[in-house]
Amino acid sequence: MLGRAMPVLPAEDMARAKAFYTGKLGLSVMFESESGAAFQAPDGTGVFVYPHERTLATHTAAAFVVDDVTAVVRELRGRGVTFEDYDQPGLKTVDGIAELEGVKSAWFVDSEGNILAINEMAS
Repeated sequence: MLGRAMPVLPAEDMARAKAFYTGKLGLSVMFESESGAAFQAPDGTGVFVYPHERTLATHTAAAFVVDDVTAVVRELRGRGVTFEDYDQPGLKTVDGIAELEGVKSAWFVDSEGNILAINEMAS
């Protein structure tokens, strides 16, 4: 049976990516090797980042599920994370947060150009 999934993201500059994931997002390093590094969130989930030339993804590459999007946006902004603002049909953010069918979401771009999201699921 399948276990937990772990997003795998490219990084043009591994030192810069490590600084972003640890310093700005507050994740810890699970392990590092020549093939990349895994960063762990407090709940045990993680993200694997590997050295690769910059890619161009125009979609969300990974998302973190949180209990309170507003609080997490505030905390991450305090660490220097910039959130995206959208105002298009079907998607409008207010102070960086959108609500779609009971799910609150906010998006930001990591140091390597990957689009990441945080989501608060309706209970």
